[in-house]
Amino acid sequence: MILVSIVAEVLEEYTALLARVVEQVFRSAPIPRRVRFLILRTLPFVSSHPRAIPPPPTHSY
Repeated sequence: MILVSIVAEVLEEYTALLARVVEQVFRSAPIPRRVRFLILRTLPFVSSHPRAIPPPPTHSY
């Protein structure tokens, strides 16, 4: 179960990174503004503000 959660976290970070890269590519691409808006709006995890890194969880044993 721990491995599954680690893989899920890595995939989430990878997806967020990939979405930011695609966002940068489409912002500078010479395509119509309307098409660019539709593409950028459908990207997951994309926001104008960078996501803050949450503090590590505290475990009480």
